Amino acid sequence: MENFQFCIPTNILFGKGQISNLPGVITGFGSRVLLAYGGGSIRKTGLYDKVKELLSGCEIYELSGIAPNPKIDSVREGISLCREHGIDVILAVGGGSVIDCCKAIASGFYYDGDAWDMIVSHAEITKALPIVTVLTFAATGSEADAGAVISNPETNEKLSLFSQEVFPKVSIMDPEYTFTVPAAQTAAGSIDILSHLMEQYFVPESTYMSDLLVEAVMKTVVKYTPIAYAEPDNYEAKAQLMWASTIADNATLCNGNQLAAFSCHGMEHELSAFYDVTHGVGLAILTPRWMEYVLSDETAPRFAHFGKELFGVEGSDDMESAKLAIKALYEFFESLGVPMSV
Repeated sequence: MENFQFCIPTNILFGKGQISNLPGVITGFGSRVLLAYGGGSIRKTGLYDKVKELLSGCEIYELSGIAPNPKIDSVREGISLCREHGIDVILAVGGGSVIDCCKAIASGFYYDGDAWDMIVSHAEITKALPIVTVLTFAATGSEADAGAVISNPETNEKLSLFSQEVFPKVSIMDPEYTFTVPAAQTAAGSIDILSHLMEQYFVPESTYMSDLLVEAVMKTVVKYTPIAYAEPDNYEAKAQLMWASTIADNATLCNGNQLAAFSCHGMEHELSAFYDVTHGVGLAILTPRWMEYVLSDETAPRFAHFGKELFGVEGSDDMESAKLAIKALYEFFESLGVPMSV
């Protein structure tokens, strides 16, 4: 087992009605709030009005229109708003794209220079504005991790930033807020969750415990994604996926393993940087093909074990079993209506 440091400072409030805790959470950081959100779905669902009602005693400034694969222009706009209005806390209401954007804003607020330079140079982030999230989409795990990914359309780059300082302070996670997510987005989000797990599973050395933990969460995603896809208001399915999203990408499951390269994520970032592909769709396109590319006598036993545990497929030997596993994963993605080519 490898050495590791494990610290997740995010306070998670999970379940129905947890939004009622929002006023106390926010005012613990101050009264000047940057409310950040995406394309306006929170207005249609009534969540926007609920947040404004709960925070009626606060000064609220808004950053809207944050896009999937969040863009550096939104980060710059958010930093400007925070500096102009002396923001105390950032409230990210949405999915991973909104939260990632807010992490870059929170970091860039204290950075002496352009936010993109901060990201490109991997500048050390030693201070950030506090972030609170209200999660509306289960996928990236950004509600309880230390990373963010930002795109720059001018340079066709999609790059990451990491810092312990950008962990959200509090994340409110009510599965009911994911009921209105379209089926296609639910599928893409679940594939992102599964990809996070697979990236940490297909490593040269892993531990017995981590294998069991990751396999359990992968099985959960495979079991509940079709249910959530077909029944968008199924609370149990959405709750299982929401929690899977959170624990899939913050080292909860894989401590002690060798570090993962996140190969498919790295390739997908290049793909979506140029073509603005939905992240989960890009991962679905790439992952089975990556598995075929790296398939060998050395890797076949691992893929074979994966197929047996996750899909119950098994051939006459490891190589045949591995090929059946890759086929089963491809067909699982297809069953969710995901386009398997660009």
